[in-house]
Amino acid sequence: MFNSHDYTKYIDMAVNYVSEYSFKVFGALAIFIIGRWAAHKITAVSKKLMIKSKLDKTLVEFSESIVYFILLLAVIMAALNTLGVATTSIVAVFGAVGLAVGLALKDSLSNIGAAVLIMMFRPFKIGDVIDAGGAHGTVEDINLFSTTISPVDNRTIIVPNSRIIAANITNFSKKEQRRIDHIIGIGYDADLKLAKSVLLEILGNNERILKEPAPFVGVSELGESSVNFTVRAWVKTDDFGEVNFALLEEIKLTFDEKGITIPYPQMDIHINND
Repeated sequence: MFNSHDYTKYIDMAVNYVSEYSFKVFGALAIFIIGRWAAHKITAVSKKLMIKSKLDKTLVEFSESIVYFILLLAVIMAALNTLGVATTSIVAVFGAVGLAVGLALKDSLSNIGAAVLIMMFRPFKIGDVIDAGGAHGTVEDINLFSTTISPVDNRTIIVPNSRIIAANITNFSKKEQRRIDHIIGIGYDADLKLAKSVLLEILGNNERILKEPAPFVGVSELGESSVNFTVRAWVKTDDFGEVNFALLEEIKLTFDEKGITIPYPQMDIHINND
């Protein structure tokens, strides 16, 4: 049976326990609430600074998440430390779990690392036409694991970021101007000077072909069955596709009108009757 002395003893113990740990609990709650508020504010300020620096939108959102996660983790550790929890053991557990997860998801983590490189160095952005990772088309989306590319036939190709970073990246939209290059062959019996003047006239009359740098036409090869011209013209990047195809069509039609032959591949065979 408990006597009055025992009741007083346990009540005193409870009061001491509550008084001792209530301050720790309130302190931990205060650290967590104020710390989380501060983490939000610091993250918002860092986001504004990144936006002012004209960083890529995807990089801004990714960096914002990382900054907030790190700050919130620090706040939680501080709150647990105030409660008297041994945070060193928790850090060790998180480290072991992180190592195991890292080994299990090494391919995914390599894609995340590649995404960070893409966002930092910006070899391309959404809307650019690129050739990367075995795919050619317009970039539709860039996330932490993959890049979505849409070819001209409106397919959707999802390429892992690590595969893109591991090989060459050709960006067709990076520059404001692109050069059209064609090899045009004429027959050996055709009028070379006429063909050259016709090619220059075609280039000069096309309004979408830039005057500077000036178009170029020159004999580049005396081939096996044709005299080959190198035809070069500069256009705005957005006009490249249409002008590239239209130019070939116009050259063929004009050559037909002028009687300038474009020979088929052929071989002359000489038979010795002896």
